[in-house]
Order: sequence, then structure tokens, then C-alpha cells
Amino acid sequence: MSFRLLAVAAMPLALVAAGCNQSDGGNGAAPNQPAEAGKDAGDQTIAAALDKNSRFAQAAKAAGLDSTLAGSDPYTVLVPRDEAFAKVEGALKDPASPQNRAELTRILTLHILPGTVLIEDLGKAVDNGKGKALVQTMNGQTLTATKDGGKVVLTDASGNKATIIEGDQKRSNGVVQYVDAILTPSAEAPPARQQ
Repeated sequence: MSFRLLAVAAMPLALVAAGCNQSDGGNGAAPNQPAEAGKDAGDQTIAAALDKNSRFAQAAKAAGLDSTLAGSDPYTVLVPRDEAFAKVEGALKDPASPQNRAELTRILTLHILPGTVLIEDLGKAVDNGKGKALVQTMNGQTLTATKDGGKVVLTDASGNKATIIEGDQKRSNGVVQYVDAILTPSAEAPPARQQ
């Protein structure tokens, strides 16, 4: 599975996607192969590296996404800090409840991008897209990436914004980017991709 970035400008999609599959060293990985970014991360997967007591890790386990994040496919995970969970209602308030699992999965898969995407990749795509770029998520919807004061900001279809506050934590199967808010899928979201 490859990371797909849709430039808002007239830039060719293939050029942008290829640029976002490269690591800091510009490895030129083919779009359907994991980027080299995770190679220096040892053998710890995204799932293994997450703080098991964090709200995101607990929600991912309740949704059954922990096994996806422990697999070999490369992902970029936008992990909201615990403080962000205090501001939300619904499925995220009680992730252990079985009736919340479908909604929980829709929300969390909006925070997972296929492929390894570094902050620099997003920044370059925003610059190349004349101030914004669309980012494909695992749940099938897109986020809009922009910059604010040098930081990358991701906006969902409802206008909710999450700023990457710490990131590029490389793992054997991708990268973790910490964000300051929880993004929400639109009501008409397509079903999340099954692994």
C-alpha cells in the first residue's frame, strides 16, 4: 500500500506521491514498497512503541487496530496527545464499549496514513501545492495539510484542525506523528479499508 498525496495545485500526482515516499536520505523507494525511513528504528513496531497507557493506544486496541499497527505494512500514525481526548464525546469517551467499535474505527483510521510520511514530506507537498496539499487516510477520506508558523496543520472535512507538535518517531513499520487534537470523519465517510 502506498501513501497518496493529492496536490491541490496542478502538479502531477505521481511526482508528489514519489516525493512523499522518500526518507530523509531520498531513497527513491517505489510507491508500493516501504520507504527506508523506518530502517533505523530497530525492530519495534508502531504498536509496540506506543505508550500502552495512552488513550490512543487503548482506543486502537479496543478498535482492533493494534494488530494492524503491529504488522509489516508501513503506516504514518497521527497520535493525538491524551489531553485531546478530554475534549471529545461519543465513541472516544468509552472505547471499550462494543457498540462504539464501528465509530471508533472510523475516527482512528482517519489518523492513519498509508506509507511512511515525514514532516518534511508534508511540508514540501504543501509548498509545492501553493500552500496546501490533500492527504489520503486509511479510512478513505482526505485531510488538508497546510502550514502555520512553520508547523504542519492537518484539517478534516468539518474544519477541525490538528497541528503536528512532535514527530518523525521512526518505527520498523512506519512513523508516528503526535498531534494536538482529534480529527473527525465526515458523516458520509466511506468504509475504512480492511487489512
